[in-house]
Amino acid sequence: MSRALPKYNKRRVVVIGAAAALALSGAVVVNSALAGESSKSDNTTNANTLAAGPGTISCPDVASQLPAIPATAQAEVDRNLALLQTQIDEANQRLIDTVGQGGPNFVQNAILGPLEDKRIAVVNRIATAIGRTADKPQGLEALATCALDAGGAADTGEEAGAGDAAGDEAEATPGAEETAGAGGAEDGAAEDTGAEAGAAGTISCPDVASQLPAIPATAQAEVDRNLALLQTQLAEANTRLVNTVGQGGPNFVQNAILGPLEGKRASTIDRIAISIGRQGTKPQGLEALAACTLNQ
Repeated sequence: MSRALPKYNKRRVVVIGAAAALALSGAVVVNSALAGESSKSDNTTNANTLAAGPGTISCPDVASQLPAIPATAQAEVDRNLALLQTQIDEANQRLIDTVGQGGPNFVQNAILGPLEDKRIAVVNRIATAIGRTADKPQGLEALATCALDAGGAADTGEEAGAGDAAGDEAEATPGAEETAGAGGAEDGAAEDTGAEAGAAGTISCPDVASQLPAIPATAQAEVDRNLALLQTQLAEANTRLVNTVGQGGPNFVQNAILGPLEGKRASTIDRIAISIGRQGTKPQGLEALAACTLNQ
């Protein structure tokens, strides 16, 4: 009995040791699997984070589409080419700052649309500057539309130039932004556009026509066209207000409707001032009439 007992104890130690080794191996396998799964999950999260980036905005190159630039127009053209680049940079920054805001059309309505309006005004100024002493280039408005590159690989560096602000001159080009009908005018500070009221409210804008000085006869037709255009812009904004009720966040109306409307009005009012200034004294301070308000 005394000799058999040690052998039994040895067998028990071997069995227990083997079981412990097996359990340890299982723990290592499980931990490895969990670590692999965690790594895979982290990689997936990183990929999703990268994929969720806002992308970048790319625009057609304007500088490469210009004809020979007269020496007298070079400085103004350079300023406006630089402004085009500044506008792209600002739009890309806004794209980053507003990630996740608004509905499916937010980027188009609040960023790409206003950017296109600004670019139209600038390329028109470029064409006008060249056209003073050479043939005015046509069709530059086609270069105003930009696109969102969701992949984030677009190169937005386009127009090179010097200076920091655009020149003041602009001209409405046929088909760029006109509505027919001379004699059109805004109807007052609380213009009735015929848009549906209700929950959407209505947009009202300061009256421009009543703030103008005497209009030279040679400028009357152009001023009338642009006053009518102001009315059309307001009507479109009110219609859009009705059609987008409930969309976006708390700043949707300002970002997607009032902001773009102000940009359009500023360009149109500037053209009115320029047309009057060709034959008379250019009115000052009209840009203060560009901002509109929402009446609930």
